[in-house]
Amino acid sequence: MFEQLKNLGNIGSMMQQAQQMQGKMAEAKEKVTGIRVEGIAGGEMVKVQATGDMKIVAVHIEQSLIEGQDREMIEELVAAATNQALQKAKEEAAAIMAEVAGGMNIPGLGDALSKLGLGG
Repeated sequence: MFEQLKNLGNIGSMMQQAQQMQGKMAEAKEKVTGIRVEGIAGGEMVKVQATGDMKIVAVHIEQSLIEGQDREMIEELVAAATNQALQKAKEEAAAIMAEVAGGMNIPGLGDALSKLGLGG
């Protein structure tokens, strides 16, 4: 009987930890969403901005590149700048998630972050 009561205390502790983690994850999500990074290609002729939640929010292409009418080069530079921006966003998001999860020994968190492409 006393053993069962002891287990109830463990459940209460686990619930409290889950609530704390939920709050920290909400905070992390807000921080990640606020991240803004830039990818650059072609000697700054193409710039792409992305957010921490992997959304492209701006693309800038120098007028001289457009006037050159080299469609293939423009496509390659936009792809390169986009990939660079998304990689930076992924790395910054992973750093925030690791910071938030720091101190909490969450089994499987590293694997879960890796599957999301956030390192871990």
